[in-house]
Amino acid sequence: MTDEPIKTRREGGILEVTIDRPKANAIDLVTSRIMGKIFQDFRDDDSLRVAIITGSGPKFFCPGWDLKAAAAGDAVDGDYGVGGFGGMQELRDLNKPVIAAINGICCGGGLEIALSTDMILAAEHATFALPEIRSGTVADAASIKLPKRIPYHIAMDMLLTGRWLDASEAHRWGFVNEILPADKLMERAWELARLLESGPPLVYAAIKEVVREAEGNKFQDTMNKITRRQLKTVDVLYGSDDNLEGARAFAEKRDPVWKGR
Repeated sequence: MTDEPIKTRREGGILEVTIDRPKANAIDLVTSRIMGKIFQDFRDDDSLRVAIITGSGPKFFCPGWDLKAAAAGDAVDGDYGVGGFGGMQELRDLNKPVIAAINGICCGGGLEIALSTDMILAAEHATFALPEIRSGTVADAASIKLPKRIPYHIAMDMLLTGRWLDASEAHRWGFVNEILPADKLMERAWELARLLESGPPLVYAAIKEVVREAEGNKFQDTMNKITRRQLKTVDVLYGSDDNLEGARAFAEKRDPVWKGR
């Protein structure tokens, strides 16, 4: 199926989402709302297990906010849709794995979208930056997330100077998982997605909720919520057929068959 300016492709339990707004794949309010609906539907569709997000063309993943649209009247504090800018970073309960396949320039809000995913693959020519400092605005989501993902001083360097990182440096600081030749990027993204598709969806959901919960809480407070089954996904997991299936498969020395219930 296709939603312009966003293209989607579905294969089994995997959804591929491609930002397709030539020339640079910048995102305006309309595009952000479309992306929010796509990821909301992905979240709520039990038959979908994993998503991949990438950009069209060989040069740009996404430079973020469409400044031309802003100049034409799009308000920077306008309605970005259900998931906030780019459809993911404020989407509640997105408890499924999302892979970013960075096919080129990834900056500003584009980098913030990438930081909203769970794993980041990058083409060898990909570059990363937060250039908002030069346009007189704040990289809001990145200011919250990036210092928690990489060393503080490197994050502040990016935020305060807007300097560019190549894929190698991004990998060195740990916010890129793998670097691939450009012609192998999507092949690897799909290989990884298929691996995740074959895994236990209820466990993935619990992992994502626990990680979110732990980000702003003390260790013991989060542990108490887990052991008391006060997190919804953990409670569902511990009462599920899949939880029993994992133990049975281990005891019977066979591969588990996950049903998501």
